[in-house]
Amino acid sequence: MIALRSASRRDLVTTPIIQGGQRKMRSILLAAAVAVGAAAAALPAKAETFVNILTGGTSGVYYPLGVALSKIYADNIPDVRTSVQSTKASVENLNLLQAGRGEVGFSLGDSVAYAWEGNTDVGFPGKLDKLRGLAAIYPNFIQVVATKDSGIKTLADLKGKRVSVGAPRSGTELNARAVFAAAGLTYDDLGKVEYLPFGESVDLMKNRQLDATLQSAGLGVASIRDLASTTDITVVSIPAETVEKIGNPVYVSATIPANTYDGQTEDVKTAAIVNFLVTSTAVSDDLAYNMAKALFEHLDDMVAAHAAAKAISLDKAVTGMPLPVHPGAAKYYKEKGIMK
Repeated sequence: MIALRSASRRDLVTTPIIQGGQRKMRSILLAAAVAVGAAAAALPAKAETFVNILTGGTSGVYYPLGVALSKIYADNIPDVRTSVQSTKASVENLNLLQAGRGEVGFSLGDSVAYAWEGNTDVGFPGKLDKLRGLAAIYPNFIQVVATKDSGIKTLADLKGKRVSVGAPRSGTELNARAVFAAAGLTYDDLGKVEYLPFGESVDLMKNRQLDATLQSAGLGVASIRDLASTTDITVVSIPAETVEKIGNPVYVSATIPANTYDGQTEDVKTAAIVNFLVTSTAVSDDLAYNMAKALFEHLDDMVAAHAAAKAISLDKAVTGMPLPVHPGAAKYYKEKGIMK
């Protein structure tokens, strides 16, 4: 009995001691956890880099390719957050880049050359000296499309007709001026001139409020496909001799293959001009390097967004570049043997 009582006393004495030790240990562990959490919170968060991609109208080719490029960058460049902005395209994109309101933009080659020269007649305030080249991409085909009912078969037939020439001072509108001048036409020769994006131009043609539209875009552009699916069209030729008269080396003679659009049963001669991805000096060398690298390592994703991207080639990434290549992009091209 005595031994038993003695053991019970030991239990009564040691149990509170053990429990007290456990509570103390839990307190120590909790304090340590709080300290670790506080230290982690005190560490600076990894800063995100924002990349705004400047495109064009949503019914053109720039926009779907811009969306694809946005995903490529977000998925493959660490700590990058992307956005896609629909714009009036080439000229606006270049002005926005100069103003620091975008990191990369699509533009036609002649617009890029005019921006670098500082041509004020086409919508630039002066030389856009902050612009830098990222990559030459696919060619735009200058596509003049008329409703069959209009009777328009040649460029000369546009006289007196209602024609949309693209958004004001867009790359398309600059192309329209160049092509019409080479064909001996001015806007005054047209019955009515509308300055509209691709989708709006097509809508008016469907409603018989326009006779023709000039659209500078990749082959198979959604707006003309949409028009051809509901309306009989004529794809108007731009002859090689007219292209030569433009007198600008960025314009080359090209062909719109038969059956590119419903009802277009024959090849049609036209003019083409290379598109570029342009960035600025505000973009770091590392980011420009990664943007060029991600583009060319994921071309399949670009082609999935639009067939025009099939013409994008690493071998031609700096061909005809009308302004300096960004040093970051140049580093990537030198690694690939594209630049010396």
